[in-house]
Amino acid sequence: MTATAAGVPATSVRSRPALAWGLVAAGAALVAAALLSIAVGSKSIPIGTVFDALLHYDARIDDHVVVHDLRVPRTLLGLVVGAGLGLAGALIQALTRNPLADPGILGINEGAALGVLVAIGIAGLTSPWAYVWFAFAGAAASAALVYAIGARGREGASPVRLVLAGIAFTYVLHAIGRAILLTDSATFDRWRNWMVGSLASADPGVIVGVLPFMVIGTAIALGLTPSLNALALGEEAGQALGVHRGQTRVLGAVAVTLLCGSATAAAGPITFVGLMVPYAARMITGPDYRWLVPYSLVLAPILLLVADVLGRVVTRPGEVGVGVVTAVIGAPLLVVLVRRRGRLPRL
Repeated sequence: MTATAAGVPATSVRSRPALAWGLVAAGAALVAAALLSIAVGSKSIPIGTVFDALLHYDARIDDHVVVHDLRVPRTLLGLVVGAGLGLAGALIQALTRNPLADPGILGINEGAALGVLVAIGIAGLTSPWAYVWFAFAGAAASAALVYAIGARGREGASPVRLVLAGIAFTYVLHAIGRAILLTDSATFDRWRNWMVGSLASADPGVIVGVLPFMVIGTAIALGLTPSLNALALGEEAGQALGVHRGQTRVLGAVAVTLLCGSATAAAGPITFVGLMVPYAARMITGPDYRWLVPYSLVLAPILLLVADVLGRVVTRPGEVGVGVVTAVIGAPLLVVLVRRRGRLPRL
């Protein structure tokens, strides 16, 4: 494989202006998705009233309260969580060189969820600032265990072995979490919607609590893109280009833990976003992580917000958790990727 001076495979070089304009278009689509999330929900509100609530909020008007106090925080949470999951998916696929890797499929989100349940159901913690640390611990432990299980044997950590290990471990963690919930009715009542992955209980305090960790994880992810490009050329080529493999992997693992732990603590375990978005971004950018990571950062919230809107309108006046919607979309995609694993996009 040949490489450019920037450490990117020669076959992956795209027109920078085209990629830049594509990112601008994706940003515009993100703004549109955010407005859609604010304007559309299980309760029908005229679009004029929606804009009036945003510009001239009046707490005496019920529709204004719905828009300002419910939909706006929900949309902000979708933006933060979506960005975190998209970045985490791009990073974990790069670090494992596995296009089937996803924080949800590999059990990382479920590990973070179990950490939150332990914090709430056993330790009695209720503040996001307190239980987010349990989410980080659960995410990190799950990632290490899944990789250790998937790497056993002669084949090593192949894409399919990691996926199978992650799915099996996810079911184990899921069962432990359900056992905690069934023995504590108060915890079950509080977190039953959260456990399926939902933006419905958006709390500004939760957003503020996880935002610093998301910002740090995002900064690390963006800063690692040149190193990820070099490692994509192979271990020896990466070393020749001056990349410290161990340092890159440790920083990547820290970023994935921060992003997944924060996202799961805020909205519950949401799967497949980290799989679908980097896959779609790679079709646009090629394997150049200098562009793939920013595209994942922008495209993932679009997917999450649109999925959340679909969940709100398909069963009016009730709603379906966004985690269920992304699973319905993502599960068939996973089957297609596994069946075509010999023709997966180059990482």
